[in-house]
Amino acid sequence: MSSRRDSPAGCDSDGGHSQEAAEFVALRPLLFSLAYQMTGGVADAEDIVSEAYLRLRRAEANGTTIDSLKAYLSSVVTRLAIDHLRSARTRREAYVGTWLPEPLIESATTPEFERVELADTLSMAFLVLLETLTPTERAVFLLREVFEFDYPQIARMIDKTEPYCRQLLSRARQHVNARKPRFDASDDDRAQLTANFFSALEDGDLDPLISMLAADVVAYGDGGGNGPSLPRPIDGLDKVLRLLAAVSRAAADYRLHFEQVLVNGQPGALFVDADGRLLNVIALDIADGVIQAVRSIVNPDKIAHIGPLVTDDHPLRGGGRRQARS
Repeated sequence: MSSRRDSPAGCDSDGGHSQEAAEFVALRPLLFSLAYQMTGGVADAEDIVSEAYLRLRRAEANGTTIDSLKAYLSSVVTRLAIDHLRSARTRREAYVGTWLPEPLIESATTPEFERVELADTLSMAFLVLLETLTPTERAVFLLREVFEFDYPQIARMIDKTEPYCRQLLSRARQHVNARKPRFDASDDDRAQLTANFFSALEDGDLDPLISMLAADVVAYGDGGGNGPSLPRPIDGLDKVLRLLAAVSRAAADYRLHFEQVLVNGQPGALFVDADGRLLNVIALDIADGVIQAVRSIVNPDKIAHIGPLVTDDHPLRGGGRRQARS
């Protein structure tokens, strides 16, 4: 993940805040998860968590009594995330093509304090759904439904009354439940389908894909104007198969291969070149034994935290844009 401007672990040369830093590190996965699910951005979440720590230090320096470190920091993170979302609305509306969240890749080598419990509420599909809520609705929904804070705590965190928070939650819950994505429960079945899917793409034998994809499968591509992307989602089996055929040809032409990973807790892969440099991240939505959606994040601004990227002049990044215009 991206480096932090301020890390509490070992940050005080005089050792005066070592206990506070240890408590913060213990809470960090929760705070990062809250900030990430609010913003959909890894770097944004890192910045918010770092700012929360700085505000904690300032509050304590000013003599503020903090009864619950968890409640205090969760409140700071929530308010910062709400402010961030409000300022990001205009940028999201002007975004080039489909907007997808920055992917979180689960890895055994990720430091423990950076790991987040990956669940359905961190999936790409769910985070995109949360984008349809107002910032305050999103905060109340996550604080109550995902992080299980009670209404008095939530009311204090967002500076609203308890009845108003209940109204916000009811509205958000109705909206989310009507569109909540479904995923297959069996990890083994999903893993096998995922392995077969990416194997077919690498081998160039696309006939097996017909039985792996839902009839109404949808493909999303997020390039953000910084790489080849899909201006709008591609839906339907035939159209998605043609798109995947192009992906398969690119893999063969440019010696690319897929490394299977969990992307936001769901099956996916890193699309990398022979030197291990990353081109894009692909996440799959699997339900009812078939792939319901394919989501590709190419925008280098959104995947640079994962590892080294292919260079801007790569035919499938910089060159891909020139070919598309021609």
